[in-house]
Order: sequence, then C-alpha cells, then structure tokens
Amino acid sequence: MNDATETRSYPFTKMEGLGNDFIIMDDLACTTSFSADEVRNLCDRHFGIGADGLILLRPATEDEADFSWLFYNADGSIAEMCGNGIRCIGAYACEQGLVGAEQSRLRIQTDVGIRTINILRDEDGDFQAAEVDMGQACILEESYSPLFDQKAGTGWEFFCVSMGNPHAVAFVDNVDNAPVDIVGPRVEHDPHFSAGTNVEFAAVLDRATLDLRVWERGVGETLACGTGACATAVAAWCKGRCDERLTVRVPGGTLQIAIDPATLQVMMTGPARTVFVGTITR
Repeated sequence: MNDATETRSYPFTKMEGLGNDFIIMDDLACTTSFSADEVRNLCDRHFGIGADGLILLRPATEDEADFSWLFYNADGSIAEMCGNGIRCIGAYACEQGLVGAEQSRLRIQTDVGIRTINILRDEDGDFQAAEVDMGQACILEESYSPLFDQKAGTGWEFFCVSMGNPHAVAFVDNVDNAPVDIVGPRVEHDPHFSAGTNVEFAAVLDRATLDLRVWERGVGETLACGTGACATAVAAWCKGRCDERLTVRVPGGTLQIAIDPATLQVMMTGPARTVFVGTITR
C-alpha cells in the first residue's frame, strides 16, 4: 500500500465479453497490486466500478509469450483462466496499440500455460472478435452425484472437466428452470472439490447447439463463461450428445466452440468490447 499521504491515479478500462465484465489495467511496469478487499470493493456493482473480475496486464516472463496477466475474481481470489477475460485482453491490447495493426496473433501467459489469441478484425482493421486456443480439456470424472436436502433437490449428476480451472457440468431439460442460485453455490463449495468449482447447467437443443447457465466460482451466476462453455461442450461431446463444432448460447450471447476429437483441444470464438474508461485513486 502507498503512504497515507500519497495518492496515485490508476487508469482502467471496463470491458465485457458477452456480458461477462472486467476491469482491466495496464501494469506493464509491475507497480500495481490490490488486496482481496480492494478487489471486492472495485468489483462491487453498487459501491464500486462493478465487474466479474479485475485483470492486470503485465510483461511476460516466458519468451514464447507477448504478455502475462494477474486475474482476480470478484471476491478477490485468483483465477487460473478465463475465456471471456482473455478475449477482452485481446481487444484491450489492440485498442491500446500494444499490438501492431498487422498483427493477427497474441500469446498470453496464464497460470495454466500460454494461450494463443487469433485476432479477427473488421474491414477497417479494428478488433472484431477473437478465436482462442483454450488448451486441452481434461476429464476429471464422468459422473459425480452429490446429494442435497429436499429443499435443494437430489439426484444431480455432474460431468467434471478441467480447462485449467475446474468445472462440474449438469444436463437439464431447460436452463430457464435450473436452480442455478441454489445448487450452484452448494456444488461450488462441496468438499469433493478441494479448491471449489465452477458449475454449469446445460440443455442440449440439437447436435450443434447448447443452452448454458453458469455459476462461477468466486463470482456467482454470470452472463457468460468462456471456460464453462468449453467444458460443457466437451462434456456433451464425450456423452455423444453433440458434434465437435457447436454454438453455445449463454444469457449474454453466443460462443462458437470447436473440439479436436483426437486430443480434446478446444478452440473458442467470440466478441469483446470496451464499455467505458476511467481512473481510480488510492
């Protein structure tokens, strides 16, 4: 923290990817850090800027990467990976002039390895969307069935997948009726998941389309979850319920997911945009 008599200004950009929103700051000088309480205050939607997370863009420490990041969930905890957040970083880097106008690829060092962003531009050369190599999915458990009390419901079966961060996927007939805010936090904090888990509720509409709602670890229900969409697509494909290319519909919009059947490598494509810019002081 700074001396009590010293005040510093911190420019930020508020960005969103399908309604999953983030506070992004340039920390290429590595001079910024926040406590968990400060992150919670900044992400508070009534008393702060309001966001699902805070991202500090930093220099890479690996030669193969262009940048690294420090990613905080809204509750101040550190997240290993975020699909919507990394698309926002791609848009941010383009808009801030951190990548050249002709550059089509950006590599971000995350806690789960380097993730490659393919930048998709419009006819004017501006950022339009991003295709992200989300890495290889890992099947943790094909069936986990925690039991709850009668109020929460029983008989839930989850397909557990890691995209570098943990996910527990349940298939339902209609996501609109899914008890996301009841079952989601119970599964997130179930002792079976030592570090907690993201929780997905998905409905298979056809072999190329899924509906999805997500209870995100450390955040709550969000309008979109990129890693959750990838994990859910992999779970549905492994259960033989969808093809390897599909559209995942979340409350904030749609993501395109492609799965390599041989390796379970996952590609995710979707938009990101700036909402507003500002400055905080502390």
